[in-house]
Amino acid sequence: MTWHERGGRRSYHHGDLKEALIRAALDLIGEKGPWAFTFAEAARILGVSPAAPYRHFRDRDALLADVARRGFERFATALARAWDKGRPDPLRAFERLGRAYLDFARAEPAYYAAMFEAGLPTEPYPELQQAADQSFAILRGAAEELVARLPADKRPPALMVALHVWGFAHGIASLFARADGGRRKLPMSADDLLEAGLLVYLRGLGIGGERS
Repeated sequence: MTWHERGGRRSYHHGDLKEALIRAALDLIGEKGPWAFTFAEAARILGVSPAAPYRHFRDRDALLADVARRGFERFATALARAWDKGRPDPLRAFERLGRAYLDFARAEPAYYAAMFEAGLPTEPYPELQQAADQSFAILRGAAEELVARLPADKRPPALMVALHVWGFAHGIASLFARADGGRRKLPMSADDLLEAGLLVYLRGLGIGGERS
């Protein structure tokens, strides 16, 4: 695949059109958001006919779903690496997991927007649903290991903990860890905010109080 500059944009010239469309979609999402670009625009900046993208994608939503799927796969890889099977202990690993969430939002803003801001239904795209489920499964598995540290009669449902932490991390990432102009200012870093919030939440459950 080769690219050349045309009017300040990267233009496609021969090669793998499907991969070029993914890259073009990511560029457009980064510039305009997940709903502000058209299928025809992606074709135009690649220098191909408006009909050419239909060889690989049914429509713009299908292209967007494939971008989101790839994003979730990258996300799952980053979360799994951060969790590292709960080593050296689940609490420290869980803190790394939270930082990895913010790091991904900062490093991959176009993927993050396609994954969480596009509003695509997942039912028509089973591969997208599977990738999203796999990334959440890492967080749920981590929550299961954390609550297992509590006496059996005091354990909250792991799914509830995972959903609470997911909502908390996602809110901070969306508001304070964005890599675009939508980021809100904070008198502290987003990472410090997340770490403090997780500490308060987990200690409220009785997890982590034993750490100095």
